[in-house]
Amino acid sequence: MANKPNKKDLEKMVMDLRQELAEHHMTEEALRQSEEKYRNILESMSEGYYEVNLAGNFTFVNDALAKMHGRSHEEMMGLNNRAYNSPETSKRIYKIFNEMYRDQGPPTRIIDYEIIRKDGAIILAEFSASLLKDESGKTIGFRGVVRDRTDQTKAEKALEESEKKYRTILETMEEGYYEVDLAGNRTFFNDALCRIYGYSHDEMMNMNYRTYAPPETLTLLRDVYQEVYRTGIPTKIFGHKVFRKDGSTIMIEASVALRRDPSGNPIGFSGIIMDKTEQKKAEEALRLSEEKYRLLVENAHDGIFIVQNGGIEFFNHRTETITVYPAAELAAMPFVKLIHPKDKESVAERQRKVLAGDDRQDTFSFRMINRKGENLWVELGSVRIDWEGQPATLNFLRDISSQKRMENQLLQAQKMEAVGTLAGGIAHDFNNLLMGIQGYTSLILLDIGSDHPHYSKLKNIEQQVQAGAELAKQMLGVAKGGKYEVKATNINTLIEGVLDLYGRTRKEITIHKFLLEEVWTVEVDRNQIEQVLLNLYVNAGHAMPAGGDLYVETKNIILDENYTRPIGLTPGKFVRISVTDTGVGMDEATQKRAFDPFFTTKGMGRGTGLGLASAYGIIKNHNGIINIYSEKGQGTTFNIYLPATEKTIAQEANIPEKVLSGEETVLFVDDQESITDIGQNLLEKLGYRVITAQSGSEAIDIYRREGSRIDLVILDMIMPEMGGGETFDRLKEINPQIKVLLSSGYSINGQAKDILDRGCKGFLQKPFTLADLSKKLRQFLDEKGD
Repeated sequence: MANKPNKKDLEKMVMDLRQELAEHHMTEEALRQSEEKYRNILESMSEGYYEVNLAGNFTFVNDALAKMHGRSHEEMMGLNNRAYNSPETSKRIYKIFNEMYRDQGPPTRIIDYEIIRKDGAIILAEFSASLLKDESGKTIGFRGVVRDRTDQTKAEKALEESEKKYRTILETMEEGYYEVDLAGNRTFFNDALCRIYGYSHDEMMNMNYRTYAPPETLTLLRDVYQEVYRTGIPTKIFGHKVFRKDGSTIMIEASVALRRDPSGNPIGFSGIIMDKTEQKKAEEALRLSEEKYRLLVENAHDGIFIVQNGGIEFFNHRTETITVYPAAELAAMPFVKLIHPKDKESVAERQRKVLAGDDRQDTFSFRMINRKGENLWVELGSVRIDWEGQPATLNFLRDISSQKRMENQLLQAQKMEAVGTLAGGIAHDFNNLLMGIQGYTSLILLDIGSDHPHYSKLKNIEQQVQAGAELAKQMLGVAKGGKYEVKATNINTLIEGVLDLYGRTRKEITIHKFLLEEVWTVEVDRNQIEQVLLNLYVNAGHAMPAGGDLYVETKNIILDENYTRPIGLTPGKFVRISVTDTGVGMDEATQKRAFDPFFTTKGMGRGTGLGLASAYGIIKNHNGIINIYSEKGQGTTFNIYLPATEKTIAQEANIPEKVLSGEETVLFVDDQESITDIGQNLLEKLGYRVITAQSGSEAIDIYRREGSRIDLVILDMIMPEMGGGETFDRLKEINPQIKVLLSSGYSINGQAKDILDRGCKGFLQKPFTLADLSKKLRQFLDEKGD
C-alpha cells in the first residue's frame, strides 16, 4: 500500500489539479475524472480537509473532518467557525485569516486550536491554512488540512507530567541517583548525590569513581561494573567505603544497572546510592547493645524465660540451672510441668491476668519441682510482651529456697525465744527448789555415815536432784541465754569423745568420722555441745532401729551476709558439723516441727520431746545455726554452724575430786531465806566464816562496814529491787579488786555473761553440791591477786 500524502502534498496536488484544468482546458469528462480521482484521495485521508469562503463558512469538507466534528457532511456545509470554536478561538482564527488575506501569504500556516464537537466534547487539533483562489487568481477563501491532536497532546502532557514528577522525585529523594558513562565518569546525578559526597554540582559532573573510592572499593566497583556489563543483570553493592570531599569516610550502598541507547547498545551505568554511615553506626550500636543485654540475660542471677501458649519459648542459662533441665527438654515442655501440683492453679491464674493486661500483678512465690524431683521455693515476676507478633509473658524467676529456709529458721527462732523465756523462768525456779533439796541432803549426809539406815535413801535423793538438774539444763537449753561456761575448744575432741561413748552402746551402727584436722577453734559450753551431739546421735539411732551408718563430718566454712542476715548473725568464719544417718528419714510436716519443744514421734513415755528443741536453743545461744535436711526413706542430715574464734585453747589443771575446806570469810547474798540458810550451813561445814545478806542493798551496807575482812562474795543474780548486776557494780566501786562468784538458777548467758565480762570471777550454777562449791571457792580464793 502506498504511503498517505501529507498536508503539503495534498494541497499541492489540488493546486496542480486546478492549474492543470486551467492550463490545458481539459474536456468536461477529463475534468470529472480528475476531480473524482482527487476526491477519492481526499476521502481516504485520515486528516480532515476543508475549504471555507471569506466569511469563514465551509464550502467543502471531507468525511474525516465531518467525523472529527461529530456532524454529517450536510451539517458541515455552510457551518461557520463560530459554531464550533470558542469566542476567543474564533477571534484568533479570524485574525489569522484576515492577515493572510491582507498580506496574501504566507501560503500555509499551522495553527493549534480547540474544536467543540456537536456532542459538546472538545478535541485538540492543528490545521494548516492557505489562500483559496479561483481560475483568475482571485482569493475566494481559505483551505487546509486539520489533524486531531487530542491523543498526541494527552501523551505529550502525560510525558511532561511524568518527567516533572520523576524530576521532582529525583531532586527531593534522600538517596542519590547517578548515571555514568562506560569509563565511569558522572554524566547525570541529583542533588542528593552531591550532598552525600560533599561536592557541588559542577565538581561532580564528569567526576570519575577513582576520585572518591579507596583501593579496596576501586577493585570492588571495577569487578561489579564488568560483571553487570557482561551479563546485563542489575546488582547491588552492599556496604562499601568512599571518601567525601572533606576527606571523611562514609559507608554507602549502591545499585548498578546497565544503560543502553535506543538501539540497545551499552552506553553506561545508572543506579541509586544510599548513605548507610549512620545506619551502620546504629547497627553496630544495636549489635553491641544486644550483645550487652545477651550477656546480662545469660549471666543474670535470675532465670529469665518467655511463656507463650503455655510453652517455654525462650530461656537463659540460669533457668536451666534452677530447673536442672537441659535446654532441649526445657524447650519441649509446658510451663505448668515445673509447678508443684498444689500451686498450679494459682500460678496459671496469675499468668492469665498478666496476659489480660493486669499490670498490678506483684512478684509472688510458689513451689517448683526440678528435674531431680526436688521441691524448690521460687519467686516469679511477670510482664506482658509481644513475642513474634503474639502475646506472651516475660518471666523473672529466682530460687528463694535458701531464703525460705532462713525464714523458717527465723520463725523457729522467734517461736523458740518465746517458749525459751517461759522455760528459762521455770528452770530458774526449779533449780532454786533443787538447791534447797540438794543443800539439806548434803548437810544431812555430812552428819551420818554410810552405815546409817537412811544413807542410801539420801544418796537416791541426790541422784534424783541430779536428774532434775539435767532436765532443767535441757529446759535452759531451750531458753534464751542457755550457756554456762564457754571455753575455746577443738570441736573434734568433743565429737570423738561423745561418739566413743555412743558407739559402745550401739554396736550395730557403723560410725564414719570425717573430721578436718585443721578445724578452726570454737568458743562453746562444752557440756552443752556434748549434750547437743548426744541428742543428735540418739535421734539418729532411733531412726535406724535395725542398724545403719552414721556419718559425722567437720569442715571450715565462710558464711556470707546473704546467709546470715535473715537470722540476725554476723557473717564470717564458721565450723560446720554434719551428722547424717541412713535411717527412715522425715516427711516435710515432721521436719517443720522437729525443733518444737515437747514434739516427739517416739510415742508416749519414750521421750520428752526436748532433745532437738534444747539442741536448737543451745546452738542458737552460741550464735550458731542448726538446720535439717531429710527425705522419707532417704535418711536425715543435721548441719550445725558454730562461729570460729581466734582464742587459744587453754590447758586445764585437774582438780582432785574431793571436798576442799577453807578458813576465809564469805559474804553469801540471796533473796531467798532458805537458800541463804543452806548456803551458810554448807560454807560453815567447809570451815568458812559466813556473813549472809538477803538483798543487794544489804550486801552493800555490810561490805562497806566489813569489807576489809571479807575474802569472797557469792552473789545471786536474780533479786528484787537491786539485781545481781547492779549489786556487783556497786561493790566494785567500793573495792575494784573484789572477788565475786555469781550464782543463779539461770545459765551463764545473757545477763550473767555481761556481769562476768565486767570482772566477776566465776559462775556457780544452782543446784550445786558441796564438792562443786568447795572446788569453786578454792579455785578463786587461791588465785594470785590481779
